[in-house]
Amino acid sequence: MSIAPDIAFSEIIPDILKLKDICVENSTIEKKLYIEKKVNRGLRDVNGKGVLTGLTEISEIYSKIIVDGKEVPCDGKLFYRGIDIEKLVEGFVKEKRFGFEEVSYLLIMGKLPNKEELNGFNEILGRYRSLPPSFVRDVIMKAPSLNMMNALARSVLTLYSYDDKADDISVENVMRQCLSLTAQFPLLSVYGYQAYDHYYNGNSLIIHTPQPELSTAENILYMLRSDSKYTELEARILDIALVIHAEHGGGNNSTFTTHVVSSSGTDTYSAISAALGSLKGPKHGGANIKVVEMFNDMKKNIRNWNDEDEVRKYLKALLHKEAFDKAGLIYGMGHAIYSLSDPRAKIFKSFVKSLSEEKGLTEEYALYSLVEKLAPDVIMEERKTYKGVSANVDFYSGFVYSMLDLPLELYTPIFAIARIAGWSAHRIEELINADKIIRPAYENVSKRKKYIPIKGRK
Repeated sequence: MSIAPDIAFSEIIPDILKLKDICVENSTIEKKLYIEKKVNRGLRDVNGKGVLTGLTEISEIYSKIIVDGKEVPCDGKLFYRGIDIEKLVEGFVKEKRFGFEEVSYLLIMGKLPNKEELNGFNEILGRYRSLPPSFVRDVIMKAPSLNMMNALARSVLTLYSYDDKADDISVENVMRQCLSLTAQFPLLSVYGYQAYDHYYNGNSLIIHTPQPELSTAENILYMLRSDSKYTELEARILDIALVIHAEHGGGNNSTFTTHVVSSSGTDTYSAISAALGSLKGPKHGGANIKVVEMFNDMKKNIRNWNDEDEVRKYLKALLHKEAFDKAGLIYGMGHAIYSLSDPRAKIFKSFVKSLSEEKGLTEEYALYSLVEKLAPDVIMEERKTYKGVSANVDFYSGFVYSMLDLPLELYTPIFAIARIAGWSAHRIEELINADKIIRPAYENVSKRKKYIPIKGRK
């Protein structure tokens, strides 16, 4: 069936719906088969523990201890190359330095840089903070996307055409490509948003050239704002956001995607665009948007933000699918691995309070704190679960981005700007250590059928 691009959607949809019904009828697998065949759906066992598919030295997620031979939940810990992320943040904050570049070096190179190494690394990133001639005009400004993640992925794939060694997967060339993309991601994301904002919202088109001497966080705010102005606290909190989003173990969806695609021997641009496609999903990178939208709805429907009973009632309504998007979820609460606490949320919270005071949003901060306090008990009561539940990193990151006046459209790209450091480290680790394409097994459960000539088919 041929469909011309100018045919109205309403003319096509009846035909598509018929095909959809046929497809669903012949593609639905009985749920009981997954149990009978002992399929680890989502690559997790029945207890939610991830199936071991590889080894890594890049980061470690720690959420349980062994007591009397049994696993017992403990406060969550996240280690970058064996170093506690809380100590990393404490270190660069105390010395009044920006940390994302240092953490990127640590993740990719495997060690903390000394002062000379860090300065040299920053100079490399500064030199790479540019795009090919006319790239903004010919690629970003043409056919701007409604979704910034698609725009970012398209730009990454297009950069392949500008690289004379695009298919060279030697470690030194892949490192060059990864450092270049790490430096370019803020430009691709912010410029992609500016094009969208101009063509779809009718606002003025403002393109600021990044400053080589500024940090990644500073450059994001410098390029995004029409007057290029920002406070030191704003830049430092955005920097911390980048640090705590830079990496989170090899098993998260987008990082595993990076390993899978890299194992095929493909180029860096294809591998990173695949990771972007994974991160775009609302079950992965888009969760903080849901948190912000949930709180906006909460603020409209709760008269007294300090009334614990009223807030508790709203949270119960969320779980009973009676409030907000009726999905039955309290967004920003709970994590697949962390139970008692998410170390990233703990780091964020102390700085969020300072930013809320600078922005005059202490009432909003108090509401977030109250929900963080009440939600675990409400979830455990309503869901009859005994697994610990705590605020995850998305709970506060969306609030931070809203206080920084970042548009919703850039929330997930900001995640990508941070996570490119982790993806780069994992891509290089895969290329150095693995020599087999990743190919998990799927068992066919359909019945054998005889071929029927077309005249005999119903």
